[in-house]
Amino acid sequence: MGAQMDESRPIFVQIAERIEDDIIEGTLTEETQVPSTTQFAAFYQINPATAAKGVNLLVDQGILYKKRGIGMFVASGARAVLVEKRKEQFYEQYVVTMVREAEKLGINAEQLSDMIRRGGTNNG
Repeated sequence: MGAQMDESRPIFVQIAERIEDDIIEGTLTEETQVPSTTQFAAFYQINPATAAKGVNLLVDQGILYKKRGIGMFVASGARAVLVEKRKEQFYEQYVVTMVREAEKLGINAEQLSDMIRRGGTNNG
C-alpha cells in the first residue's frame, strides 16, 4: 500500500514536493542519499519513469545531484534554497490573497495583525 497522491496535479511534481518537504523538515539532510526512483515508485505505487521525472526536476533546480554509480544526494545549501522558495510561495498564495480579502471586507492592517496574533495563540 503506497501513499496517497492528489489526482488533480502531476504526480512527478508531487514527488518533487514530497522530497522538498523531507529536506525542509530535516528528514533528508544535506549530503545524504535520497531513496532511489525504484524505491519512490514502489512506495507511491507509480511508474519509475514518473518518479525519475520528479527527482530530475530537483536535479535541474540544483537541490539534488547525482554521484555516478551510487545514486542521488541532497546538495549543500538545498534546505536554505527551498525555504526561500517556499517563503515566496507562502507570500504569493496566502499573504497577498489575505490582504486583498481584508481590504474587501474593510479590515485595516491593525485589525488584520490582531487576527493573525489571535490565530497563532489558538494553535499554539
